[in-house]
Amino acid sequence: MLLQIVFIVLIAGALVALLMNFRGRGRFGGFQRAQLEAGTLRITGVSPRPAGQGEQFVTITGTLSGPSVPAETVYGRFAWDVNQWPFPGEDLPVAYPPGKPQHWQIGHPDPGPAFGS
Repeated sequence: MLLQIVFIVLIAGALVALLMNFRGRGRFGGFQRAQLEAGTLRITGVSPRPAGQGEQFVTITGTLSGPSVPAETVYGRFAWDVNQWPFPGEDLPVAYPPGKPQHWQIGHPDPGPAFGS
């Protein structure tokens, strides 16, 4: 009987440790997130500007370049203020994990209400 209780406590402890490890890993798979690299996105395509006001969804396609990425075509969908709609040819500051430009995010110093995801 005592051996069974010890075994149950060990299994429960292992499950708790596994759960804490899983929750602590975060999005990039490690306890400490990788430092993001700064790059530039040259917008090559934008979804049409909607008639509505305020924040609306926009799909942006562009060429991302940065320290570890010479040029890669990427896209993303964001909530954007209609009065500040992006346009082809515009350059946006972006951030991405080293070597993974497909996980880019807008790296604007003051995103305000126009940026989101």
